[in-house]
Amino acid sequence: MNKQAYLFHLRELQIELVKLQYWIQQQGFKVVILFEGRDASGKGGIIKAITERLNPRHVKVVALDKPSDREKTQWYFQRYVAHLPAAGEMSVFDRSWYNRAGVEKVMGFCSDDEYQNFLKNCPAFESMLMESGIVLLKYWLSVSPKEQEKRFHKRLTDPLKRWKFSDMDLKARAKWVEYTQAKVEMMQATSSAISPWHIVPADDKKRARLNCISHILTQFDYSKIEFPHFDLPSVDETGYESINFINNTIKQIY
Repeated sequence: MNKQAYLFHLRELQIELVKLQYWIQQQGFKVVILFEGRDASGKGGIIKAITERLNPRHVKVVALDKPSDREKTQWYFQRYVAHLPAAGEMSVFDRSWYNRAGVEKVMGFCSDDEYQNFLKNCPAFESMLMESGIVLLKYWLSVSPKEQEKRFHKRLTDPLKRWKFSDMDLKARAKWVEYTQAKVEMMQATSSAISPWHIVPADDKKRARLNCISHILTQFDYSKIEFPHFDLPSVDETGYESINFINNTIKQIY
């Protein structure tokens, strides 16, 4: 897809996302959208496309660093619960509690007992979220080895993207098969009729973003939303003070 066509369709979808957010606020819905996938699968790009036109007071991107020593001693789901939405809000997770079924499992950052407990407890945890009124959408971005390699090379050669590449990416790349096995086990244990996984083919970033946003929009019956009409009052400019009076400790940028 050429860039012009992509931007045209993206703008149309982002307008619908604004309507959706307004509807979520009106209805008092609580929405969680989480994105998982291999390194360089495009999670950040999709999340930016979804959120960049929305009101940041009501949509929050959650991208947590590795757990602190204190967090390691907590109930596993505890630090994620702190970022769940209130009524009228949306939380978008760039990786989530599924870290335990992916990187922690493959890299040996958790024990086998902790991993098995996660697979057992995760469906119950998500069921509690939905019973509390949270709408949960789960997306897996699927990228091929060839496309991942191409994106890694860009990260290594582009100074603006270099921060995205880490030693962990190299280790994960070497464990491609193990990550595939972990993904299959995770989905078998945690995908259900009430909380399914949605797989997004992501080798083509533009199409992946458009397809994913389109799917999100189909999950809500917001189509009849209308924005309220406002008549702007006139402004009385009498008494408006020029910036020229301000003393020399305040600088105007030209």
